Amino acid sequence: MGITFLGAAGTVTGSKYLLDTGKKKILVDCGLFQGFKQLRLRNWSRLPVDLNNIDAVVLTHAHLDHSGYLPLLVRNGFAGRIYCTPATRDLLGILLPDAARLEEQSAESANRHSYSKHHPALPLFTGDDAKRALARTRSLGFNDVHEFGNGLSLVYRRAGHILGAAMAQFAFADRTILFSGDLGRPNDPLMFAPDEITEADYLVVESTYGNRRHPTTSPQDELARIITSTAAKGGSVIVPAFTVGRAQLLLYHLYCLKKAKRIPDLPVFLDSPMAVDAGEIFRAHPNDHRLSALETRSVFAIARQTTSSEESKAIDHSRVPSVIISASGMATGGRVIHHLRVFAPDPRSTILFTGFQAGGTRGAAMVGGAKTIKIFGDYIPIRATVTNLDMLSAHADAGEIMAWLSGFHRPPTTTFVTHGEPEAADSLRKRIEEDLKWNCIVPAYRDEVELAVP
Repeated sequence: MGITFLGAAGTVTGSKYLLDTGKKKILVDCGLFQGFKQLRLRNWSRLPVDLNNIDAVVLTHAHLDHSGYLPLLVRNGFAGRIYCTPATRDLLGILLPDAARLEEQSAESANRHSYSKHHPALPLFTGDDAKRALARTRSLGFNDVHEFGNGLSLVYRRAGHILGAAMAQFAFADRTILFSGDLGRPNDPLMFAPDEITEADYLVVESTYGNRRHPTTSPQDELARIITSTAAKGGSVIVPAFTVGRAQLLLYHLYCLKKAKRIPDLPVFLDSPMAVDAGEIFRAHPNDHRLSALETRSVFAIARQTTSSEESKAIDHSRVPSVIISASGMATGGRVIHHLRVFAPDPRSTILFTGFQAGGTRGAAMVGGAKTIKIFGDYIPIRATVTNLDMLSAHADAGEIMAWLSGFHRPPTTTFVTHGEPEAADSLRKRIEEDLKWNCIVPAYRDEVELAVP
């Protein structure tokens, strides 16, 4: 049995792991590379694997860095099943078509305005590719055992993080291998804590925040301070937010702040059709989160939901201070780009990021102090205040990862630390080795590792 690390090695994106038992080949996650150009270029290359030999894809959750390569995989010849939890399957139904639409719009815009080096510029994948990928999905419930045949089985465990997020636990030849996916936080107000796992022979664990802890300050205190001070200057707060998970968490905190009258009674816009749809999926899966039906209705009712492009454009012409929540979370695309073009040059306004910003993204550049950002071929000055509330992250931090690992009753034979920038992954490796005395490896891109079986 072996694993080939085809993504999320040396980076937090492009999650793909090929598990090969000798009789079955399973691709665990199928994500897009994001951020730096040299990473994004990998999306245009075919996987170094015969797709006809891959028996199935097993997804941990719906975020595009774990699922966004599926349309390409199917277009390039994969004909097997794609397994995920029911909520993940529903979320893929909005995420993949939306990603395809953005790809097509970006290519069309590049061709119309001639700002691409490619003639013609092409989308990475299309809406038809996304539809074909979705047709191959099948859902599995948490704790249900799925048999692939030839002695290989799968069980999903809760990972927290976002709606439907799972750890993938495989069993083969009296050995178990656990893929953590993205681990959530133990005290998240919306999502349940990750399931406690007591043993696995091999473990693949994420390390997005492997070298740091989240601030302990209250997110509601910080949001209240930022919104109040920005509104007092006559500015607006623009929040690039991940449509699945972060947008719903922000609405929850804003609901609590408005209910307690801790922020001005200013309008809140949820300017993301996909986030609106994700809210509906949230309501459709009440057993996958902590909120009651009444709380869910109240939280999602505080925002004005804008679905048409005309409504979105109208927000930019308003002179009333407001909170604008819009995708994408790292400012790599989506409607928030148009809002940034208008509000980033305004010194009265605030650009508020809400979690990890992968290197090479506009979000990382802005949080890092960039004075300009490139949007649609033009350089836009940044005069607004830029801040990032890391405590809103849906990823477990280093201490929370270590606390979760401490629940193991015996150490894995080998622990592979992935899905982190090099410094974060190596920092977590050192901590696991020193504190827990486990055997630990940080694999590189395309490394192949053999796992001992009886």
